[in-house]
Amino acid sequence: MESSQADMNREIEAAAQQPGGPQPKIDYPPYRSSVLRHPKQPAHLIDPESVELWAPAFGHRDVADDEADLTIQHAGTPIGERIVVTGRVLDGDGRPVANQLVEVWQANAAGRYRHQRDQHPAPHDPNFTGVGRMLTGPDGTYRFQTIKPGPYPWRNHLNAWRPAHIHFSIFGSDFTQRLVTQMYFPGDPLFPLDPIYQSITDPKARELLIAQYDHDVTTPEWSTGYRWDIVLTGTHRTPLESDVEENA
Repeated sequence: MESSQADMNREIEAAAQQPGGPQPKIDYPPYRSSVLRHPKQPAHLIDPESVELWAPAFGHRDVADDEADLTIQHAGTPIGERIVVTGRVLDGDGRPVANQLVEVWQANAAGRYRHQRDQHPAPHDPNFTGVGRMLTGPDGTYRFQTIKPGPYPWRNHLNAWRPAHIHFSIFGSDFTQRLVTQMYFPGDPLFPLDPIYQSITDPKARELLIAQYDHDVTTPEWSTGYRWDIVLTGTHRTPLESDVEENA
């Protein structure tokens, strides 16, 4: 039988008492599938050069400028609040990481992904696919125009809902360095109820996943703006989905 939200809250509170850190726990009991899917055997050493032989390769000509605008990929205009999300990709010393491939994917304004496995009864938007990519500039800056995603239900427990979020992939200099994380929006009431967000047991680290509204990024009569930096290493490293994959 699926537990109630009160039961889930107790599980989250109990898990929060366990030793944690700034990165997501790979076997976080309130996030049910992580207990089943996390690695249980020691990692195997592999030859990175042989892995890269099967990896995709990207160059400047492979990524078009218009791929960073998720609102112009179809004949019509997508439904929802237009937003701009921008920031910088930085290393642990605060230096910009230039020419970095940044990919995003997300649900539409109704909280539904353009994916056959997403079958909850929210409408598809024929003018919104929800994927984009770009290369960072010389100062490490990225900028996407998109639609603010909606929250969506998932079957972790009774009445479970994910906060609105955008997935980010940072490709690194080769395939073996690819990192994946999620960006959230400020003030979301679902934060305390979401086991995936709460699997980062360090409160300060969780805050690193929340973008900040930036009125200077907001365009008059067109879109609101958010700023979010991605730090790859060091004590302020952005929490990453290195070991836990979300079942979207």
